[in-house]
Amino acid sequence: MTIEKKVGFDNDLYLKTQSEHIRERIAQFGDKLYLEFGGKLFDDYHASRVLPGFMPDSKLRMLLQLKEEAEIVIVINSSDIEKNKVRSDLGITYDVDVIRLIGVFRKFGLYVSSVVLTQYENQVSADAFAARLSSLGVKVYHHYRISGYPSNIQLIMSDEGYGKNDYIETSRHLVVVTAPGPGSGKMATCLSQLYHEHKRGRNAGYAKFETFPIWNLPLKHPVNIAYEAATSDLNDLNMIDPFHLEAYGTTTVNYNRDVEIFPVLNTMFESIFGESPYKSPTDMGVNMAGNCIVDDDTVREAAKEEIIRRYYIGLCDKRKGQITDDEVYKLELLMKQAGVTTADRRVVAPALAKEQATGNPAAAMELPDGTIITGKTSNLLGASSALLLNALKYFGGIDDEKLLMSPHVIEPIQDLKVNHLGNANPRLHTDETLLALSICANTSEDAKKAMEQISKLRGCEVHSTVILSAVDERIFKRLGVNLTCEPKYGTPES
Repeated sequence: MTIEKKVGFDNDLYLKTQSEHIRERIAQFGDKLYLEFGGKLFDDYHASRVLPGFMPDSKLRMLLQLKEEAEIVIVINSSDIEKNKVRSDLGITYDVDVIRLIGVFRKFGLYVSSVVLTQYENQVSADAFAARLSSLGVKVYHHYRISGYPSNIQLIMSDEGYGKNDYIETSRHLVVVTAPGPGSGKMATCLSQLYHEHKRGRNAGYAKFETFPIWNLPLKHPVNIAYEAATSDLNDLNMIDPFHLEAYGTTTVNYNRDVEIFPVLNTMFESIFGESPYKSPTDMGVNMAGNCIVDDDTVREAAKEEIIRRYYIGLCDKRKGQITDDEVYKLELLMKQAGVTTADRRVVAPALAKEQATGNPAAAMELPDGTIITGKTSNLLGASSALLLNALKYFGGIDDEKLLMSPHVIEPIQDLKVNHLGNANPRLHTDETLLALSICANTSEDAKKAMEQISKLRGCEVHSTVILSAVDERIFKRLGVNLTCEPKYGTPES
Protein backbone atom coordinates (compact mmCIF):
# COMPACT_ATOMS: atom_id res chain seq x y z
CA MET A 1 0.00 0.00 0.00
CA THR A 2 1.46 3.33 -1.08
CA ILE A 3 0.18 6.45 0.68
CA GLU A 4 1.12 9.86 -0.68
CA LYS A 5 1.85 12.49 1.94
CA LYS A 6 0.84 16.08 1.43
CA VAL A 7 3.71 18.33 0.39
CA GLY A 8 3.77 22.05 1.09
CA PHE A 9 7.44 22.81 0.43
CA ASP A 10 9.53 22.52 -2.76
CA ASN A 11 12.80 21.04 -1.57
CA ASP A 12 14.51 21.06 -4.99
CA LEU A 13 13.72 24.75 -5.44
CA TYR A 14 15.10 25.39 -1.97
CA LEU A 15 18.41 23.66 -2.69
CA LYS A 16 18.82 25.67 -5.90
CA THR A 17 17.81 29.12 -4.68
CA GLN A 18 19.53 28.83 -1.30
CA SER A 19 22.93 27.91 -2.74
CA GLU A 20 22.62 30.66 -5.38
CA HIS A 21 21.78 33.25 -2.72
CA ILE A 22 24.79 32.28 -0.59
CA ARG A 23 27.07 32.59 -3.63
CA GLU A 24 25.69 36.09 -4.20
CA ARG A 25 26.49 37.01 -0.61
CA ILE A 26 30.06 35.67 -0.95
CA ALA A 27 30.51 37.88 -4.03
CA GLN A 28 29.22 40.89 -2.10
CA PHE A 29 32.19 40.79 0.28
CA GLY A 30 34.94 39.65 -2.05
CA ASP A 31 37.48 37.40 -0.41
CA LYS A 32 35.58 35.47 2.23
CA LEU A 33 32.18 35.03 3.89
CA TYR A 34 31.73 33.80 7.45
CA LEU A 35 28.29 32.21 7.48
CA GLU A 36 26.75 31.56 10.88
CA PHE A 37 24.65 28.41 10.59
CA GLY A 38 21.87 28.33 13.17
CA GLY A 39 19.71 25.32 13.94
CA LYS A 40 20.50 21.77 12.95
CA LEU A 41 22.58 21.37 9.85
CA PHE A 42 21.74 17.86 8.68
CA ASP A 43 19.00 16.49 10.94
CA ASP A 44 16.50 19.33 11.06
CA TYR A 45 13.40 17.33 11.93
CA HIS A 46 11.55 20.38 13.24
CA ALA A 47 11.77 21.98 9.79
CA SER A 48 10.66 18.76 8.09
CA ARG A 49 7.61 18.56 10.36
CA VAL A 50 6.41 22.15 9.90
CA LEU A 51 7.39 22.39 6.21
CA PRO A 52 6.18 19.09 4.69
CA GLY A 53 8.51 18.35 1.81
CA PHE A 54 11.57 19.82 3.54
CA MET A 55 14.10 17.01 3.92
CA PRO A 56 15.88 16.82 7.31
CA ASP A 57 19.25 16.91 5.52
CA SER A 58 18.33 19.75 3.14
CA LYS A 59 20.89 22.18 4.55
CA LEU A 60 23.61 19.56 4.28
CA ARG A 61 22.62 18.79 0.68
CA MET A 62 22.64 22.50 -0.09
CA LEU A 63 26.16 22.77 1.34
CA LEU A 64 27.25 19.87 -0.84
CA GLN A 65 26.45 22.09 -3.83
CA LEU A 66 29.04 24.50 -2.41
CA LYS A 67 31.40 21.70 -1.42
CA GLU A 68 34.51 22.94 -3.24
CA GLU A 69 34.10 26.49 -1.91
CA ALA A 70 33.23 25.71 1.72
CA GLU A 71 34.95 24.68 4.90
CA ILE A 72 33.34 24.09 8.29
CA VAL A 73 34.35 25.47 11.67
CA ILE A 74 32.56 23.91 14.65
CA VAL A 75 32.15 26.01 17.78
CA ILE A 76 31.58 24.70 21.30
CA ASN A 77 31.35 26.61 24.57
CA SER A 78 34.00 25.39 27.02
CA SER A 79 31.53 25.79 29.88
CA ASP A 80 29.14 23.40 28.13
CA ILE A 81 31.92 20.81 28.01
CA GLU A 82 32.56 21.33 31.72
CA LYS A 83 28.83 20.98 32.56
CA ASN A 84 28.31 17.96 30.28
CA LYS A 85 25.50 19.83 28.53
CA VAL A 86 23.21 17.45 26.66
CA ARG A 87 21.59 17.87 23.26
CA SER A 88 18.05 16.92 24.28
CA ASP A 89 16.86 15.57 20.92
CA LEU A 90 19.74 13.08 20.69
CA GLY A 91 20.51 12.49 24.35
CA ILE A 92 24.26 13.04 23.90
CA THR A 93 26.58 15.68 25.33
CA TYR A 94 27.71 18.62 23.21
CA ASP A 95 31.33 17.42 23.05
CA VAL A 96 30.23 13.98 21.84
CA ASP A 97 28.01 15.69 19.27
CA VAL A 98 30.99 17.68 17.95
CA ILE A 99 32.79 14.38 17.27
CA ARG A 100 29.63 13.05 15.63
CA LEU A 101 29.30 16.15 13.45
CA ILE A 102 32.92 15.91 12.32
CA GLY A 103 32.37 12.28 11.34
CA VAL A 104 29.18 13.02 9.38
CA PHE A 105 30.69 16.00 7.53
CA ARG A 106 33.79 14.05 6.59
CA LYS A 107 31.66 11.12 5.43
CA PHE A 108 29.99 13.44 2.91
CA GLY A 109 33.31 14.88 1.79
CA LEU A 110 32.90 18.26 3.50
CA TYR A 111 36.05 19.85 4.84
CA VAL A 112 36.05 20.42 8.61
CA SER A 113 39.01 22.69 9.18
CA SER A 114 38.86 23.26 12.94
CA VAL A 115 37.01 23.40 16.24
CA VAL A 116 36.87 26.53 18.39
CA LEU A 117 36.59 26.34 22.17
CA THR A 118 34.80 29.55 23.18
CA GLN A 119 34.58 31.07 26.69
CA TYR A 120 37.85 29.25 27.35
CA GLU A 121 39.25 29.61 30.89
CA ASN A 122 41.64 26.66 31.14
CA GLN A 123 38.86 24.22 32.01
CA VAL A 124 40.31 20.75 32.57
CA SER A 125 37.55 19.03 30.61
CA ALA A 126 38.00 21.47 27.72
CA ASP A 127 41.73 20.72 27.62
CA ALA A 128 41.00 16.98 27.61
CA PHE A 129 38.56 17.46 24.74
CA ALA A 130 41.11 19.55 22.82
CA ALA A 131 43.62 16.73 23.18
CA ARG A 132 41.08 14.24 21.85
CA LEU A 133 40.37 16.45 18.83
CA SER A 134 44.07 16.83 18.13
CA SER A 135 44.43 13.03 18.15
CA LEU A 136 41.75 12.97 15.41
CA GLY A 137 43.75 15.43 13.32
CA VAL A 138 41.45 18.40 14.02
CA LYS A 139 42.95 21.84 14.67
CA VAL A 140 41.77 23.47 17.88
CA TYR A 141 41.56 27.21 18.59
CA HIS A 142 40.69 29.08 21.77
CA HIS A 143 38.48 32.14 22.20
CA TYR A 144 38.27 33.85 25.56
CA ARG A 145 35.65 35.46 27.74
CA ILE A 146 35.55 39.25 27.26
CA SER A 147 34.50 41.36 30.22
CA GLY A 148 31.38 43.42 29.48
CA TYR A 149 30.51 41.52 26.29
CA PRO A 150 28.68 42.55 24.15
CA SER A 151 28.19 46.16 25.29
CA ASN A 152 31.82 47.16 25.95
CA ILE A 153 32.60 47.85 22.29
CA GLN A 154 35.87 49.64 22.98
CA LEU A 155 37.30 46.61 24.81
CA ILE A 156 35.80 44.07 22.39
CA MET A 157 37.30 45.77 19.35
CA SER A 158 40.82 45.85 20.76
CA ASP A 159 43.86 43.64 21.20
CA GLU A 160 42.54 42.72 24.67
CA GLY A 161 39.14 41.74 23.24
CA TYR A 162 38.79 39.97 19.92
CA GLY A 163 42.49 40.53 19.37
CA LYS A 164 43.26 38.15 22.25
CA ASN A 165 41.42 35.31 20.54
CA ASP A 166 43.27 32.84 18.38
CA TYR A 167 43.03 33.69 14.70
CA ILE A 168 41.41 30.75 12.91
CA GLU A 169 43.36 29.79 9.79
CA THR A 170 40.92 29.26 6.90
CA SER A 171 41.56 28.62 3.23
CA ARG A 172 38.23 28.79 1.39
CA HIS A 173 35.80 31.53 0.31
CA LEU A 174 32.90 30.22 2.43
CA VAL A 175 33.47 29.46 6.12
CA VAL A 176 30.42 27.81 7.68
CA VAL A 177 30.39 28.32 11.44
CA THR A 178 28.13 25.83 13.18
CA ALA A 179 27.68 24.33 16.65
CA PRO A 180 25.98 21.48 18.51
CA GLY A 181 23.45 23.88 20.05
CA PRO A 182 22.54 27.46 20.98
CA GLY A 183 24.76 29.59 23.18
CA SER A 184 27.94 28.13 21.74
CA GLY A 185 29.33 31.44 20.46
CA LYS A 186 28.91 31.17 16.69
CA MET A 187 28.24 34.87 16.10
CA ALA A 188 31.09 36.00 18.36
CA THR A 189 33.43 33.62 16.52
CA CYS A 190 32.44 35.12 13.16
CA LEU A 191 32.88 38.70 14.41
CA SER A 192 36.24 37.87 15.98
CA GLN A 193 37.39 36.57 12.61
CA LEU A 194 36.20 39.74 10.85
CA TYR A 195 38.29 41.76 13.30
CA HIS A 196 41.38 39.64 12.61
CA GLU A 197 40.85 39.56 8.84
CA HIS A 198 40.51 43.37 8.76
CA LYS A 199 43.76 43.75 10.72
CA ARG A 200 45.41 41.59 8.06
CA GLY A 201 44.00 43.75 5.26
CA ARG A 202 41.62 41.07 3.93
CA ASN A 203 38.04 41.56 2.79
CA ALA A 204 35.63 39.33 4.70
CA GLY A 205 31.93 39.50 5.47
CA TYR A 206 29.36 37.99 7.78
CA ALA A 207 25.91 36.56 7.13
CA LYS A 208 23.47 34.48 9.13
CA PHE A 209 21.61 31.39 8.01
CA GLU A 210 18.76 30.66 10.41
CA THR A 211 15.70 28.84 9.07
CA PHE A 212 13.32 30.17 11.72
CA PRO A 213 11.55 32.43 12.19
CA ILE A 214 10.88 32.75 8.47
CA TRP A 215 11.39 36.44 7.80
CA ASN A 216 8.90 36.81 4.93
CA LEU A 217 5.98 35.01 6.58
CA PRO A 218 3.55 36.93 8.83
CA LEU A 219 4.49 37.31 12.48
CA LYS A 220 1.61 35.08 13.63
CA HIS A 221 1.87 32.52 10.85
CA PRO A 222 1.69 29.05 12.47
CA VAL A 223 5.19 28.20 11.20
CA ASN A 224 6.65 31.14 13.12
CA ILE A 225 4.54 30.39 16.20
CA ALA A 226 5.78 26.78 16.05
CA TYR A 227 9.35 28.10 16.20
CA GLU A 228 8.51 29.98 19.42
CA ALA A 229 6.99 26.80 20.84
CA ALA A 230 10.11 24.83 19.92
CA THR A 231 12.39 27.36 21.65
CA SER A 232 10.21 28.21 24.64
CA ASP A 233 13.03 27.17 26.97
CA LEU A 234 15.29 29.83 25.38
CA ASN A 235 12.74 32.64 25.81
CA ASP A 236 13.00 33.50 22.11
CA LEU A 237 10.23 35.78 20.89
CA ASN A 238 9.31 36.52 17.31
CA MET A 239 8.91 40.21 16.55
CA ILE A 240 8.67 42.68 13.70
CA ASP A 241 12.14 43.86 12.72
CA PRO A 242 11.92 47.61 13.55
CA PHE A 243 15.22 48.40 11.81
CA HIS A 244 14.06 46.83 8.54
CA LEU A 245 10.71 48.59 8.75
CA GLU A 246 12.41 51.95 9.27
CA ALA A 247 15.01 51.42 6.54
CA TYR A 248 12.77 49.97 3.81
CA GLY A 249 9.15 50.44 4.92
CA THR A 250 8.73 46.66 4.68
CA THR A 251 7.47 44.39 7.47
CA THR A 252 9.68 41.39 8.18
CA VAL A 253 9.98 38.97 11.10
CA ASN A 254 13.03 38.31 13.22
CA TYR A 255 13.51 37.22 16.81
CA ASN A 256 14.22 39.23 19.91
CA ARG A 257 17.87 38.32 20.45
CA ASP A 258 18.95 39.43 16.97
CA VAL A 259 16.90 42.63 17.18
CA GLU A 260 18.30 43.45 20.63
CA ILE A 261 21.91 42.84 19.63
CA PHE A 262 21.75 44.58 16.23
CA PRO A 263 22.76 48.09 17.43
CA VAL A 264 25.86 46.53 19.00
CA LEU A 265 26.60 44.51 15.86
CA ASN A 266 26.13 47.60 13.74
CA THR A 267 28.69 49.48 15.82
CA MET A 268 31.11 46.57 15.47
CA PHE A 269 30.61 46.47 11.71
CA GLU A 270 31.25 50.22 11.51
CA SER A 271 34.43 49.77 13.57
CA ILE A 272 35.66 47.03 11.23
CA PHE A 273 34.45 48.22 7.80
CA GLY A 274 34.07 51.96 8.34
CA GLU A 275 30.36 51.58 7.64
CA SER A 276 27.89 48.78 8.27
CA PRO A 277 26.95 46.59 5.27
CA TYR A 278 23.53 45.97 6.85
CA LYS A 279 20.60 48.18 7.82
CA SER A 280 18.70 45.52 9.78
CA PRO A 281 18.97 42.05 11.32
CA THR A 282 16.87 40.76 8.41
CA ASP A 283 19.52 42.08 6.00
CA MET A 284 22.08 39.79 7.65
CA GLY A 285 20.06 36.67 6.84
CA VAL A 286 20.27 34.51 3.72
CA ASN A 287 17.30 32.23 4.37
CA MET A 288 15.18 31.45 1.29
CA ALA A 289 12.80 28.91 2.87
CA GLY A 290 9.79 31.24 2.76
CA ASN A 291 10.11 31.51 -1.03
CA CYS A 292 9.82 27.73 -1.41
CA ILE A 293 6.45 27.17 0.27
CA VAL A 294 4.13 25.91 -2.47
CA ASP A 295 1.03 25.04 -0.40
CA ASP A 296 0.44 27.41 2.49
CA ASP A 297 -2.60 25.51 3.80
CA THR A 298 -0.61 22.28 4.13
CA VAL A 299 2.23 24.10 5.86
CA ARG A 300 -0.16 25.86 8.24
CA GLU A 301 -1.81 22.59 9.28
CA ALA A 302 1.55 20.90 9.82
CA ALA A 303 2.77 23.80 11.95
CA LYS A 304 -0.40 23.79 14.06
CA GLU A 305 0.12 20.07 14.69
CA GLU A 306 3.67 20.83 15.84
CA ILE A 307 2.45 23.50 18.27
CA ILE A 308 0.11 20.98 19.92
CA ARG A 309 2.91 18.41 20.07
CA ARG A 310 5.17 20.93 21.79
CA TYR A 311 2.40 21.63 24.31
CA TYR A 312 2.09 17.93 25.19
CA ILE A 313 5.87 17.65 25.48
CA GLY A 314 5.77 20.62 27.86
CA LEU A 315 3.05 19.00 29.97
CA CYS A 316 5.07 15.79 30.26
CA ASP A 317 8.27 17.68 31.06
CA LYS A 318 6.40 19.50 33.83
CA ARG A 319 5.11 16.16 35.15
CA LYS A 320 8.72 14.95 35.21
CA GLY A 321 9.78 18.08 37.13
CA GLN A 322 11.96 19.36 34.29
CA ILE A 323 10.20 22.68 33.60
CA THR A 324 8.02 25.18 35.47
CA ASP A 325 4.38 26.20 35.14
CA ASP A 326 5.49 29.41 33.39
CA GLU A 327 6.79 27.52 30.37
CA VAL A 328 3.55 25.54 30.10
CA TYR A 329 1.57 28.79 30.31
CA LYS A 330 3.66 30.19 27.46
CA LEU A 331 2.90 27.13 25.34
CA GLU A 332 -0.81 27.49 26.13
CA LEU A 333 -0.66 31.11 24.97
CA LEU A 334 1.02 30.07 21.72
CA MET A 335 -1.73 27.51 21.13
CA LYS A 336 -4.33 30.24 21.55
CA GLN A 337 -2.45 32.48 19.11
CA ALA A 338 -2.48 29.66 16.57
CA GLY A 339 -6.19 28.99 17.20
CA VAL A 340 -5.73 25.33 18.16
CA THR A 341 -6.58 23.08 21.11
CA THR A 342 -5.60 19.52 22.05
CA ALA A 343 -8.87 18.38 20.47
CA ASP A 344 -7.38 19.29 17.08
CA ARG A 345 -4.84 16.48 17.43
CA ARG A 346 -6.83 13.65 15.87
CA VAL A 347 -5.06 10.81 17.69
CA VAL A 348 -5.87 12.05 21.19
CA ALA A 349 -9.59 11.20 21.41
CA PRO A 350 -9.28 7.64 19.98
CA ALA A 351 -6.43 6.84 22.37
CA LEU A 352 -8.37 8.09 25.40
CA ALA A 353 -11.51 6.25 24.24
CA LYS A 354 -9.58 2.98 23.91
CA GLU A 355 -8.14 3.45 27.40
CA GLN A 356 -11.61 4.08 28.83
CA ALA A 357 -13.03 1.02 27.07
CA THR A 358 -10.26 -1.34 28.20
CA GLY A 359 -9.31 0.14 31.57
CA ASN A 360 -5.62 0.03 30.64
CA PRO A 361 -3.12 2.30 28.88
CA ALA A 362 -3.75 2.64 25.15
CA ALA A 363 -2.33 4.42 22.11
CA ALA A 364 -3.52 5.65 18.72
CA MET A 365 -1.77 6.36 15.42
CA GLU A 366 -2.87 8.53 12.50
CA LEU A 367 -1.59 7.31 9.15
CA PRO A 368 -0.88 9.61 6.18
CA ASP A 369 -4.24 8.75 4.57
CA GLY A 370 -6.08 9.85 7.74
CA THR A 371 -6.82 6.34 9.00
CA ILE A 372 -6.69 5.98 12.80
CA ILE A 373 -5.20 2.77 14.24
CA THR A 374 -5.34 1.96 17.96
CA GLY A 375 -3.43 -0.37 20.26
CA LYS A 376 -4.40 -1.73 23.66
CA THR A 377 -2.53 -3.30 26.56
CA SER A 378 -2.67 -7.11 26.62
CA ASN A 379 -1.02 -9.92 28.57
CA LEU A 380 1.73 -10.18 25.96
CA LEU A 381 2.20 -6.67 24.60
CA GLY A 382 2.21 -3.08 25.82
CA ALA A 383 -0.11 -0.68 24.03
CA SER A 384 2.70 0.87 21.96
CA SER A 385 3.86 -2.54 20.75
CA ALA A 386 0.33 -3.56 19.84
CA LEU A 387 -0.12 -0.26 17.99
CA LEU A 388 3.02 -0.80 15.91
CA LEU A 389 1.94 -4.29 14.88
CA ASN A 390 -1.57 -3.12 14.01
CA ALA A 391 -0.17 -0.31 11.85
CA LEU A 392 2.23 -2.66 10.05
CA LYS A 393 -0.68 -5.03 9.34
CA TYR A 394 -2.64 -2.16 7.83
CA PHE A 395 0.24 -1.01 5.64
CA GLY A 396 0.89 -4.59 4.51
CA GLY A 397 -2.74 -5.45 3.84
CA ILE A 398 -2.55 -8.24 6.44
CA ASP A 399 -5.76 -9.46 8.10
CA ASP A 400 -6.16 -7.80 11.49
CA GLU A 401 -7.01 -11.15 13.13
CA LYS A 402 -3.74 -12.78 12.07
CA LEU A 403 -0.99 -13.17 14.65
CA LEU A 404 2.32 -11.82 13.41
CA MET A 405 4.25 -13.37 16.28
CA SER A 406 3.65 -16.71 17.93
CA PRO A 407 3.17 -16.74 21.72
CA HIS A 408 5.92 -19.39 21.67
CA VAL A 409 8.34 -16.62 20.63
CA ILE A 410 7.00 -14.00 23.04
CA GLU A 411 6.78 -16.14 26.19
CA PRO A 412 10.53 -16.96 26.46
CA ILE A 413 11.28 -13.22 26.16
CA GLN A 414 8.81 -12.54 28.98
CA ASP A 415 10.41 -15.26 31.09
CA LEU A 416 13.84 -13.68 30.55
CA LYS A 417 12.54 -10.22 31.50
CA VAL A 418 10.70 -11.24 34.67
CA ASN A 419 12.55 -14.23 36.06
CA HIS A 420 16.12 -13.37 35.08
CA LEU A 421 16.32 -9.60 34.55
CA GLY A 422 14.00 -8.60 37.40
CA ASN A 423 11.46 -6.58 35.39
CA ALA A 424 8.00 -6.12 36.95
CA ASN A 425 6.41 -5.62 33.53
CA PRO A 426 6.33 -8.82 31.45
CA ARG A 427 4.88 -7.15 28.37
CA LEU A 428 7.11 -6.53 25.40
CA HIS A 429 8.40 -3.01 24.76
CA THR A 430 8.59 -1.72 21.21
CA ASP A 431 12.25 -2.68 20.73
CA GLU A 432 11.61 -6.22 21.96
CA THR A 433 8.53 -6.47 19.76
CA LEU A 434 10.43 -5.45 16.63
CA LEU A 435 13.24 -7.90 17.42
CA ALA A 436 10.72 -10.70 17.96
CA LEU A 437 8.97 -9.76 14.71
CA SER A 438 12.26 -9.88 12.82
CA ILE A 439 12.90 -13.40 14.18
CA CYS A 440 9.41 -14.53 13.13
CA ALA A 441 10.02 -13.08 9.65
CA ASN A 442 12.40 -16.00 8.97
CA THR A 443 9.50 -18.48 9.02
CA SER A 444 6.35 -16.35 8.52
CA GLU A 445 5.48 -14.59 5.26
CA ASP A 446 3.09 -12.26 7.10
CA ALA A 447 5.79 -11.26 9.59
CA LYS A 448 8.20 -10.73 6.70
CA LYS A 449 5.65 -8.55 4.90
CA ALA A 450 5.06 -6.55 8.11
CA MET A 451 8.80 -5.94 8.50
CA GLU A 452 8.89 -4.54 4.97
CA GLN A 453 6.37 -1.84 5.98
CA ILE A 454 8.44 -0.28 8.79
CA SER A 455 9.69 2.66 6.72
CA LYS A 456 6.05 3.72 6.15
CA LEU A 457 5.74 4.61 9.85
CA ARG A 458 7.88 7.72 9.33
CA GLY A 459 5.82 10.86 9.73
CA CYS A 460 2.86 9.12 11.40
CA GLU A 461 1.26 10.72 14.46
CA VAL A 462 0.98 8.79 17.74
CA HIS A 463 -0.60 9.60 21.09
CA SER A 464 -0.17 7.49 24.22
CA THR A 465 -2.44 7.75 27.25
CA VAL A 466 0.58 7.45 29.57
CA ILE A 467 4.18 8.67 29.57
CA LEU A 468 6.19 6.00 27.80
CA SER A 469 9.45 4.45 28.91
CA ALA A 470 12.66 5.94 27.58
CA VAL A 471 13.07 2.81 25.43
CA ASP A 472 9.69 3.23 23.72
CA GLU A 473 10.24 6.97 23.21
CA ARG A 474 13.60 6.28 21.62
CA ILE A 475 12.18 3.64 19.25
CA PHE A 476 9.38 5.93 18.09
CA LYS A 477 11.94 8.68 17.49
CA ARG A 478 14.14 6.36 15.44
CA LEU A 479 11.14 5.27 13.41
CA GLY A 480 10.38 8.93 12.64
CA VAL A 481 7.04 8.80 14.44
CA ASN A 482 5.72 12.04 15.99
CA LEU A 483 4.83 11.05 19.55
CA THR A 484 2.83 12.80 22.27
CA CYS A 485 1.75 11.47 25.64
CA GLU A 486 -0.76 12.32 28.33
CA PRO A 487 1.11 13.78 31.33
CA LYS A 488 0.60 10.78 33.61
CA TYR A 489 2.45 7.58 34.44
CA GLY A 490 1.11 4.05 34.06
CA THR A 491 1.62 1.45 36.77
CA PRO A 492 4.86 -0.59 36.59
CA GLU A 493 2.74 -3.55 35.48
CA SER A 494 1.13 -1.66 32.60
